[in-house]
Amino acid sequence: LQLERQLLMQNQMRERQTAMQIAWTREFLKYFGTFFGLAAVGLTAGAIKKKKPGVLLPIVPLSFIFAYQYDMGYGTLLQRIKGEAENILDTQSTLLELPKGPLTYEELEKIRRSQSKFFTEK
Repeated sequence: LQLERQLLMQNQMRERQTAMQIAWTREFLKYFGTFFGLAAVGLTAGAIKKKKPGVLLPIVPLSFIFAYQYDMGYGTLLQRIKGEAENILDTQSTLLELPKGPLTYEELEKIRRSQSKFFTEK
């Protein structure tokens, strides 16, 4: 019962963190979208006025950033990331192994003892 509550709490925290990330992205998109729109208009006007299409070049990387942020906030990016994560878990789990294997209780105690000696010596 306690483990079930703990798992439920961890899942709730993960969902809240994900919701905060999406909300942050949507808020950022409002500001970046405004900047992108003004930059696109300004650069287009500059390119027409100076008759140099090269002035429009900064729009290319800015449009990639805008598209990524839009996909994150309103598109399917999170579903695609989730699908890829599931694929990694199913087919490439060796990528997830920790260096030197999983941490054991004995290793933790050894680290704790060495750190407590370090802090008490000062």
